[in-house]
Amino acid sequence: MAGPDDIPIYEALVIPNEALDKGGLEILRAGLIEDELYVTARPTFDHPSVWGEVLADVTRRISQLYAADGKYTQKDALAAITGAYAADLGAPVVAKAPARRTNKTATKPAKKPASKSATKRAKTARRKAKR
Repeated sequence: MAGPDDIPIYEALVIPNEALDKGGLEILRAGLIEDELYVTARPTFDHPSVWGEVLADVTRRISQLYAADGKYTQKDALAAITGAYAADLGAPVVAKAPARRTNKTATKPAKKPASKSATKRAKTARRKAKR
């Protein structure tokens, strides 16, 4: 008989307080299961190019997480992520080792709101989804 320790656990991220307070529309979720990436996305925008703006904003926010950890500057983390992203999509690779941050007193950056154009498009998409 399987015990509680035999049940696999999926470690989901918490829902942001802003979403709990104001509501919203989840447009993207990604998870790793046995080293394989699983993605669920909602085709929210009228044109797929808007996803470029969304993914750029996500990339900036992830680089802020690495900078807050103190191992990288935001600029170096952003360069590493965008370089790997471009290479994975087939762009030529430009090799440059990222500089390590030596200052261990990094502060966590303030949350940056989504770009106005992406926010406006998301609101339009929510209105269309409600119809």
